[in-house]
Amino acid sequence: MKLQTVRQRMLNTTMIGTAALLALAAAPVMMLVAPTEALAQSLTGSLRVTVSGDGGAPLSGATVMVSSPDSLVSRTGVTDADGRVRLAGLDPATNYTVSVTAEGYEAFGVGNVAVVAGRDLSVGYVLVSGAGSTSTVDDIVVTGTSLAAIDVTSAQVSTTLTLGVVEALPTARNYQAYLQLVPGVKPSNGGNPSSRSGVNYAEAGGGIGNSSDNLYYLDGVDVTDPVSGTFGSNFNSEIIQEQQVIVGGVPAEYAGGSGLVSRVITKSGGNEWHGSLNYYLQNDDLVSEDQHTTSGGFSTYDTAFTLGGPIIRDRLWIYGSYQKKNQEDDVLDNTLGSPTFGQLIRSTTRDQDYTFAKLTWQATDNDRLTLTYFGDPTTVSGQSSSAIINRRDFTREQGGDNYKVDYTRTWGDLIVNAYYFNHEAEIIDTAVDSSVRDNVTYRNAFGSNLYQRQLGGRGLNSEETRNREEYGANFEYYLDTGFGSHTFKGGFSFADNTNFQTDSVPGGVTYNSLAPIYSGTTLASYVGSGWTARAITTQDYATFLLPALSGNARARSILDTNADGQVSSAEAGALVFGSSAGNPYGNTNVYRTVRASDGPYTLRLEYTSLYLQDTWTLDQLTVAAGVRAERTEHFASDDSKIASFEWTYAPRLSVVYDLNGDGRSKVFGFVGRYYDPIRTDMTDFAGALTGPVNNEQIYVSNGAGGEWVTFRTRGPGDAQISPGTKTPYTDEFMIGGSTTIGSDIGIAASVTHRVTKDIMEDFDLTLYSDPTCTQATCGVNGAAFPGSPFYLPYSYFGYDANPGTNYVIGTLPGGKREYTGFELTVTKFKTDNWFGQASYTYNKAEGNANSDGNADFVGDWLALDPRAPNVYGPQAGNIPHQFKAYGGYEFDFGLEVSSVFNWNSGALYTPGSAISGRIIPDMQDPFVFNGVTDSYLVEGITGSEQNPSYYTWDLRFKYVADAPYVAGELEFFLDVFNVMNHQTATGVVNNRAGSGQFLYQEANAWVAPRRAYLGVRYSF
Repeated sequence: MKLQTVRQRMLNTTMIGTAALLALAAAPVMMLVAPTEALAQSLTGSLRVTVSGDGGAPLSGATVMVSSPDSLVSRTGVTDADGRVRLAGLDPATNYTVSVTAEGYEAFGVGNVAVVAGRDLSVGYVLVSGAGSTSTVDDIVVTGTSLAAIDVTSAQVSTTLTLGVVEALPTARNYQAYLQLVPGVKPSNGGNPSSRSGVNYAEAGGGIGNSSDNLYYLDGVDVTDPVSGTFGSNFNSEIIQEQQVIVGGVPAEYAGGSGLVSRVITKSGGNEWHGSLNYYLQNDDLVSEDQHTTSGGFSTYDTAFTLGGPIIRDRLWIYGSYQKKNQEDDVLDNTLGSPTFGQLIRSTTRDQDYTFAKLTWQATDNDRLTLTYFGDPTTVSGQSSSAIINRRDFTREQGGDNYKVDYTRTWGDLIVNAYYFNHEAEIIDTAVDSSVRDNVTYRNAFGSNLYQRQLGGRGLNSEETRNREEYGANFEYYLDTGFGSHTFKGGFSFADNTNFQTDSVPGGVTYNSLAPIYSGTTLASYVGSGWTARAITTQDYATFLLPALSGNARARSILDTNADGQVSSAEAGALVFGSSAGNPYGNTNVYRTVRASDGPYTLRLEYTSLYLQDTWTLDQLTVAAGVRAERTEHFASDDSKIASFEWTYAPRLSVVYDLNGDGRSKVFGFVGRYYDPIRTDMTDFAGALTGPVNNEQIYVSNGAGGEWVTFRTRGPGDAQISPGTKTPYTDEFMIGGSTTIGSDIGIAASVTHRVTKDIMEDFDLTLYSDPTCTQATCGVNGAAFPGSPFYLPYSYFGYDANPGTNYVIGTLPGGKREYTGFELTVTKFKTDNWFGQASYTYNKAEGNANSDGNADFVGDWLALDPRAPNVYGPQAGNIPHQFKAYGGYEFDFGLEVSSVFNWNSGALYTPGSAISGRIIPDMQDPFVFNGVTDSYLVEGITGSEQNPSYYTWDLRFKYVADAPYVAGELEFFLDVFNVMNHQTATGVVNNRAGSGQFLYQEANAWVAPRRAYLGVRYSF
């Protein structure tokens, strides 16, 4: 009898080369954050097991069983004539045992085998025996345990995280923070990071670092907030069994795709009772001195327990968790010029309570019923940002309850799943100061600060619920034929999103005034540049302002100097603001909004989706083809249907080739389309047929007396979703490859190109579609006219005539965003007690619209139209270069030391000025383009500036020891963030007028000071 090496046995047969070395990605693989390339909607995974005997020949009739202490399911199968068997419906875990028995061979078992949800991993075992005799244990050779195994059947680019990964590295304790471990994911303070082509900038406030393009799944259901497009639920991170993050080649199971897809699968319990109790803390005694007066001190603690085990062994398991998080912040005044600069202005508290419970009943070997509950109520006593002064502070109550019922049935190679999910969430914001709000405008050169610009309270109290009811079904069917194997997947889901809102305005009115020193300013001067903020622009003239002034007797008597019965643009521009009559703070009256009536209202959005996919594998070639169909219907506050979008069909196709047939190298290509359905924030904009009414007014005075003139009413009937509106989409084209070096190093690279089109915005039809306009009557006032390239006939929006609303939601003509990126990742998998990873990402993003499911000024101002000059350019928020690295070493005496290093080249931004809360790019003096006179953008202004580059370097020390007197382990943690204490600037002010705290291009955000985070956990 001759015992051959694994390499020799691999070379003896092509089948072994392609199957056995495809490698059983065993548990050490899953204990690392590693780029993977497979994911499916299924909550379970599969193993393809290949068994061969003497001479490398396939061993048929061998019995294979897989089981895990973390799964209620064990599967058994018998190898076919090719020595293969596929075992499906396995729960994700990293501690499976594979047992093989065959006549003439001694029974064999191997542990630490990994199963990943949605993946079809291949493993191979070679059994060696003497002729006619039973082998000994020493004669068994296990193959496929390469730690850098590659999935050579998929083009998807994703990362799999487990608690073993994230708890070995210094990172915050929540699933949003874990996203920062994924290559190419951009920094985010709010937990909603951009990835690749995901928009990373909002004109509202000019904020960077918050994307609404991501999708968040928990146990297979979408928990993305239907209004904001951000994460909609929180929970204790210790309940995570597996978190998968897809950044490219997204399969047909998922909507979206321009951002990332985060998918969490939770724990279920086990046949043995196990649990944990932990406590983490941090306070200002553990933090270095703040060099930028951003914090006056804080303290935080995080405590949680988990408990799971059997109610009935092998049949009924339970798992639960409770987490309490508390943070207290002392907020300092860092507004330059403030008499209280550097002093404590308030203390705030944030309390979070996360509850989770899951009951799993394996009624038979093929039937499973799961009941899940989680809740995340949060109470915030005030805002911790020093950019919010005390009188604009507000409290918040948010969170809610979530329920899910899930049933799965297995018939051999067919798995069917059905589920029901109910999500309840509320957000209640209450102003601390109930005095009337007045936002005061100054000249940029004055150097005003927040206390001068913001008088009175916040000006709004609001209550909102965002509920979701969803049900669906999925199936997976595996078919092995004489011409390759097929894995068919399909599913259906229906979601009803309900959004209830009610709000009130303290004092019933809010003001936008001029500081008294500017009394005597004309409207023409006010709508020009050089102010800290403007509530009225020239784009308000034709549609709203001039008709209102012409229709008001007093305004007409003051402004209609040529007595023709109409107030012209020039006559309106001569209006002088010089009165403070009735102003709550003695400022010069310009603009105000009067709450005419309050009124609660409820909106709905129904979302239906279908998908079907086939993955066909023949020898070294795999082709996956799928299509996703989606439809949304929007319902107004009177429950009438206001929009029914046509079905969209998103095809997705990938081709993968195993280069050498040994499972160690591959090349792939992917092409696919992702749709981005319009969210309920636009249902609110267009569907509030009942609810509050606000009158926008301008003050008209001739010195002897004045009057507030209503020029626009916002509320019921404010907008419509036009029949011609299309669903935005992104097309992705991707090529890549990956390879394994030795047994523990993996290299992966990909090049991605994406194009986003049919971008949505709201339109002022009087600017775009008035058929009576001419260049002389409208073009000179910044409005399109028939014959102008800007002109859009009513038919473009699906109308025969103007519907009579202030705005309509439609598709931006010529709107486009383009992204090209390259990513390289090198991973050292955990062997010899250490692991590591390094990645580099290059991002190039350009376009002519940042609109992303919101209603900004594009569509209301021709100078911002995608077809206008100088609009196309680098995308604000893009970060051209990113480098990430982490690593760790585990000593034999229980100490583990690990580190995370992140560097980026700084996000691009566009300099501009604040108008109605938006940062509008710098504009030129008016000139004529395509027959329309407007103040078009300055050439090259879009994305022309860049925030500072910076890095972060963090360390973790973890020590594990046996607990004294009781069974179990004690773990002690020490995280040190910003080890070098380089409090580098991360962002600057992009507002030409300054922020009211800092001047234009002064730093306004920094890497936090060096800080330590302590923790201890007992687990059993």
